[in-house]
Amino acid sequence: MTIKQLAASVAAATLIAAPAMAEVDLSGKTIEWVIPFSETGGSAKWANFFAPLLSEELPGNPTVVVKFMPGAGSTKGANWFQEQEHEEGTLLFGTSGSTQFPYLLGDPRVRYEYSDWVPVMASGTGGVAYLNPTDGEKFDGSANGLKGTNFIYGSQGATRLDLVPLLAWEMLGMNVEPVFGIKGRGDGRLMFERGEATIDYQTSSAYLGASADLVAQGKAVPMMTWGALDEDGNIVRDPTFPDIPTFKEVCQATDGCETEGEAWDAWKAFFIAGFPVQKIAFLPAGTPDDVAQTYSDAFDAIRNRPDFAERATQQVGEYPVFVGAGAERATKEGTTVSDEAKAYVQNWLQEAYGVSLK
Repeated sequence: MTIKQLAASVAAATLIAAPAMAEVDLSGKTIEWVIPFSETGGSAKWANFFAPLLSEELPGNPTVVVKFMPGAGSTKGANWFQEQEHEEGTLLFGTSGSTQFPYLLGDPRVRYEYSDWVPVMASGTGGVAYLNPTDGEKFDGSANGLKGTNFIYGSQGATRLDLVPLLAWEMLGMNVEPVFGIKGRGDGRLMFERGEATIDYQTSSAYLGASADLVAQGKAVPMMTWGALDEDGNIVRDPTFPDIPTFKEVCQATDGCETEGEAWDAWKAFFIAGFPVQKIAFLPAGTPDDVAQTYSDAFDAIRNRPDFAERATQQVGEYPVFVGAGAERATKEGTTVSDEAKAYVQNWLQEAYGVSLK
């Protein structure tokens, strides 16, 4: 499905009139927004950006506290959330592509089911890969000058969102050795800052929050973004980083890298699943309709604030925000890939990293 089709279907779903409901009052309550990653990554910055705005827009202006539950590439927190029940609308859970990918790939550690949860907001993001200054001097818009270099990359795991950069670098013919086991992408950035890693990538919010400073200080060199989708489903430059080439552009400029065929189709499928609908806010299974509608209305009010676009562009990037029925539709699109793309990635994970998910 193209972005144009997704937007149309989301708009249609959003037009469905909600039934009249009793007013929900959250006065004096504390909302715990649980993020299954460390406090240094993009999901943390995303939740911390929305949390105070949510407090302002929810009825009764409850306190919204962001809490972190890292572990097992976010499956620990997601499995925990699967067991939670509705309690007065005071629990919110935030996922990212690194939570979606294990679900899509049939990771045996997954004991959660997206269709059980109640999505109230979904937003897209992008990602930027960057190099250390020494290797950055070899980058000329293609990866040809990087093929003889051995890179180290701090990774949450090959079945997480990291599969998008790992597969991209392999398609470019680069030698990138992942060090698995970090709790969040922020920890990968810290490895890069300490010189323990020589290549890194961050989602847009984390890049804007920290990695862009490394670039400004001359300690990192941007390589590429994953891009964005236009209305026809084509990969174009990320609107948040219009001066940085996309992976597609770098691939086209690199010997041996193809932007068609099985590898490209699989990469693009997981990019679409992981980024245009990348971060989602959920209420627990069993949440009453009036509470879910209250949250949807609050997030709708946030995205319609006159200052929202400017603030979002500076802190989390320029990406669409879906709410309510739109978030439900977007979540479905973000947790679905073709059987062909799934099979290709499963085979690649087995061959490249010895990871068996079949």
